[in-house]
Amino acid sequence: MGKTLKIGNVELENRYVLAPMAGVTDLPFRLLCKEQGAGLLCMEMISAKALQYNNKNTKALLEIDPRECPVSLQLFGSDPDIISEQAKRIEELPFQILDINMGCPVPKVVKNGEGSALMNQPELVYDIVYKTVRAIQKPVTVKIRKGFNDESVNAVEIARIVEEAGGAAVAVHGRTREQYYSGKADWDIIRQVKEAVSIPVIGNGDVTNGEKAIAMMEETGCDGVMIGRGAQGNPWIFSELLEYEKTGQMPPRPSREMIRETMLCHTRLQIEFKGEYLGIREMRKHVAWYTKGLEGSAKLRDEINKVESYQELEALLKERV
Repeated sequence: MGKTLKIGNVELENRYVLAPMAGVTDLPFRLLCKEQGAGLLCMEMISAKALQYNNKNTKALLEIDPRECPVSLQLFGSDPDIISEQAKRIEELPFQILDINMGCPVPKVVKNGEGSALMNQPELVYDIVYKTVRAIQKPVTVKIRKGFNDESVNAVEIARIVEEAGGAAVAVHGRTREQYYSGKADWDIIRQVKEAVSIPVIGNGDVTNGEKAIAMMEETGCDGVMIGRGAQGNPWIFSELLEYEKTGQMPPRPSREMIRETMLCHTRLQIEFKGEYLGIREMRKHVAWYTKGLEGSAKLRDEINKVESYQELEALLKERV
C-alpha cells in the first residue's frame, strides 16, 4: 500500500482527494485537510461565465495559498468556448489541475444546462474537454455522476468521451443526478468506468473511513478515492485513511479537546481570510458538523447561530465542548 497517484504530469503524495464542495472547500478548510495529509485538494466550483464577467464574488473563490498545493480548480459551465477561454485566462494562478464539473445536481445549475445536465449531452462533453485541454498546459480532469437518472446510466460512455477528448482523469460519483446525495452510492459503476478507460479513475461516494476507502479501491480497482461529506467537520479523515492504509488499524477518533481546538483554529483561519463578520457566520455550519453526535450538540447548534465574535465563539466552545 502507500501508493501514489499521477494525474497528467502532477504526482500526488497519496490517493486521497478532498472533493470540491460549494460553501465547504474554501481556503481555510482546505488548509486543515492538507495538514491532515490530503493528497489533492479541490476548490469550490467556479462559474466560467462569472469569470468572464469579472464577478467580484468569484475573486475570493480563486484564492490559493502556496501551502495547500497540489490544488485542483474546478470550473462549471456549458459553453466550450467560454470554459476554455476562461481556463486559459486564469492558467497562471497557482493551481496544478483544472477540473470541469459535470456532476453538480443543484436545480439552478442543471436548469442552465450545466453541472450534471451535461451527462445528457455527450457531444457537448467532448467539445468542452477537447477545447479546454488544448487551451491550457495543465492537466484537465472531469467530475461526473453515474448518470442523469436511472433511465440514463451513462458514466462509462461519458468517461470514454473524456478520455478520447484528452482528459487526464475522471472522478465518478456513484449516484445519479436524481438521487442527489440520498440512497447508497453504486460502486459497481465506478468499477465499470475503471475497466473502460486507461486514464486514472477516482471513486466518490459513501467513503467515511479507512475501511470503506480500501474496500472501494478493492471492489472497483479505482486509482484514488474522493471524500466529500465524509470530510465535513472531519478533516482528520485524511490522516485516518493514511494510517489505516499503512497499518490496517483505525486510529482513535479525536478527543473533544482536539475537536474544540480544531474548530477554533478553523475559525481563526476564516477570520483571517474573510474578516470576522463573514468568518463567524461561515463557521456556524462547520461547528454543527464538527459537533454532530457529541453530547449536547443540538443545544450548541441553536446557540452557535447567535454568536457574533471570536471571543463569544471561544467562550461557548470552551463551555460546551
